[in-house]
This record gives sequence, structure tokens and C-alpha cells, in this order.
Amino acid sequence: MPNKPNAKKALKQADKRAALNRMRKNKFKDAIKKTIKAEKQEDAVKMAREAQKALDKAAKGGVIKKNTAARKLSRLMKKIATKK
Repeated sequence: MPNKPNAKKALKQADKRAALNRMRKNKFKDAIKKTIKAEKQEDAVKMAREAQKALDKAAKGGVIKKNTAARKLSRLMKKIATKK
């Protein structure tokens, strides 16, 4: 445990940021899973928009890199295109 006040504050900030990063990461992972499990292609396309939004927000916040977000979205769209 930190003893100094600034170390206590730094610990609090780190915990808060880690929780936000975890939330953002879970959000885009869940969105991708829902999109893949969609029955109809029209539903999958709608859900893909949400996944794209979540991926872009995660990339913007520094949770994942920009190219990683683009790669995940590209692979997701490829899977949706093969659905009937």
C-alpha cells in the first residue's frame, strides 16, 4: 500500500483507468460476438455498426491500436459477407 498522498492518488487513478479500459475492451468483444451469432445478414449488418463504433472508441482511447481495430473490423465484415 502506498504511504504518500500522491502515491495513493496515482493508485486510485490507475485502478479507475484500468476499469475503463476493461469496460471498453469487453464492449467491443461482446459486440463482435453478437454480430457473429446473428441469424440474418441484415441483423448482422446492424450489429456490425455497433461493433465498429465500439472498436473505434477503443482505438481512440488507446485500449487497442488503430490498425488492430481496422483488422478486427475487416475480418468481421468478411464473416458477415459469407452469411446468407
